[in-house]
Amino acid sequence: MATSPSRTRASLLAYALTFPGASEDHPWGEAVAKVNGKIFVFFGAGEGTPDIGIAVKLDESLEQALAVPGASPTGYGLGKAGWVSVFLGKPGQPPLAVLKDWVEESYRRVATKRLVGELDARVS
Repeated sequence: MATSPSRTRASLLAYALTFPGASEDHPWGEAVAKVNGKIFVFFGAGEGTPDIGIAVKLDESLEQALAVPGASPTGYGLGKAGWVSVFLGKPGQPPLAVLKDWVEESYRRVATKRLVGELDARVS
């Protein structure tokens, strides 16, 4: 049985908040994960919206993410900087482990070298 989009979203948000210096904020009525005041994952408005998804800033995985059915460069010009929006719960959605990898990659692109070093020290 597939996990619901809202459960996947909640799991990814909880995961994002485990990174050094990460915090949750709600600008524009949407949930985001930030590090040093910079957003590294957009979680959208969530419940009650027709589509639940995330937007992450990618480099190495950008082409892979854009190949997901329904994925697209994030609007407002963010796509030009490597941001990609992926809807959750759609056919062809990557497994949770891949989505978590993308959240981590996005964190690594936005966080300071010191915080990335703290993350690396945790995993080794």
